[in-house]
Amino acid sequence: MANILKMDKTILIEQLLKLGWSYRQIERETGIRRETIAKYDPRRSKPAKVPAGCPSVDENRPKCPPGESDTGHSSFSPPPTRIPTRVSNAAAYAEQISPRLELGLSAQRIYQDLVSDFGFKGSYDSIKRFVRKFKKRSPHLVGHMHASPGEEAQVDFGLGAPVLKNGRYRRPWFFKIVLSYSRHSYEEVVWKQDVETFIRCHEHAFADFGGVPALIRYDNLKSGVLDANLFEPELNPLYAEFAKHAGFVPLPCLPRKPEQKGKTESGVGYTKDNALKGLKFDSLEAENAHLRNWNKNVARTRIHGTTKRQVWAVFSNEEKPALKPLPATPFAYFQIGQRTVLDDGHIEVKGAYYSVSHKLIGQKVQVRFNAETVKILLNHQIVAFHRTIEPGRFSTNKEHLPEGFCRTIEETKRYLLTRLAEIGPHCQQAGQEIILARGQLGFRALRGILQLYKKYSAETLEQACYQALQIHSVRYHTIKALCENRQYDLDLDDGRAAFLQHHEIIRSPQEYQHYAQSLQQLTEPGE
Repeated sequence: MANILKMDKTILIEQLLKLGWSYRQIERETGIRRETIAKYDPRRSKPAKVPAGCPSVDENRPKCPPGESDTGHSSFSPPPTRIPTRVSNAAAYAEQISPRLELGLSAQRIYQDLVSDFGFKGSYDSIKRFVRKFKKRSPHLVGHMHASPGEEAQVDFGLGAPVLKNGRYRRPWFFKIVLSYSRHSYEEVVWKQDVETFIRCHEHAFADFGGVPALIRYDNLKSGVLDANLFEPELNPLYAEFAKHAGFVPLPCLPRKPEQKGKTESGVGYTKDNALKGLKFDSLEAENAHLRNWNKNVARTRIHGTTKRQVWAVFSNEEKPALKPLPATPFAYFQIGQRTVLDDGHIEVKGAYYSVSHKLIGQKVQVRFNAETVKILLNHQIVAFHRTIEPGRFSTNKEHLPEGFCRTIEETKRYLLTRLAEIGPHCQQAGQEIILARGQLGFRALRGILQLYKKYSAETLEQACYQALQIHSVRYHTIKALCENRQYDLDLDDGRAAFLQHHEIIRSPQEYQHYAQSLQQLTEPGE
């Protein structure tokens, strides 16, 4: 089951524009073309028309709204992309090639993408020539990203110092988040990089900072990104929900763009070399205590090599006041899954059953659940909400039942047993045994037996229930297997059984009896 929720590009564009980002900067950082950004810019009265050809060479690209700079926050921007003048097979695919080149993909990778995704019929050499000319005319320049106070943080993991665990030294991970403006950081050593650990580290960092940055940039970790797609990354739904709860924009780095989180990458190296190199610890707690002390006395008190200012002074005076307030309530962790609505209008979650509208019977729905609540969604919209109940029990909302449907548990029990009694007494007795053993949960097994009656005769079903009662295994799967076996035996009665009894390779019963007598004489103890 794939637990996938698509990143909403429209919301992402709107959030980044609210942060004051220009079209150029959004395109550079997300891979979303400026024409698309303009189309979904809520400040524009009309959507922009998409120009033909390569987006980077079009002189009539959409203009930024009044009062917005097109330069973004970068010290300098790369020169405009130009398509080689030579007409080749690759020229017709300039619109697909250009953004991939800007992402740093190789000519071989671009060629593979064009063949598989767009049916490109040209040669690899034509792509290679196109790429070579493109790079000559458009050298790649890396600009320095400047963030405002409270605007951005960057997150990454690094290998921590060895920790004694179960008699052996093992290498944990350390979580590192760096505020881009002040360079103030938070570090925490953990054993795992799963999504819950990832979120918990964020919560601890926000508490330490006393606020939340507007945007968090992170690498394509599985705890944050399910699929690191070039143009439409798929966020881990739990992390996306946490970001919404905490009030920040999650922005995964583009593949092959390490400079997008250069602050935390250099920060990870600084922590490894300055704080942890050559050390060992007896416990995870000891290493975390060491990191807290190092951050307090070394990391935050130093004059940063790039900003030339003391980290703690910049954070305290300028960045901390600009952070967003902490969430009013703690984040409720939940698990994510997908279920099919059963015939009785319920879905199963950890052995318990929760109702949805009877109109959704047979459809697939998403479910988010924790120790307290169960949320059922269709197309990412909540269609049912329940409090968590014990396994084997049902939570049924009367609004989910069809109009006029008011059957009680006792009425359902009598109805099912009456239907089984119409087949035969052994079927009825089997139904009673199932209800006695499993209670209301057994109703589904009784419905399953009634479904078998559509395929098998009453005689076959009665005999199967009788045998199940005799072997003390009165379950739906047992009765189904006995029906299948009995049907096979009946099929053999059409003459094939007699044929098998008289086949030339089958020995007679007398021969086997003679063999048994001989074996008995050999094994009898001597007198």
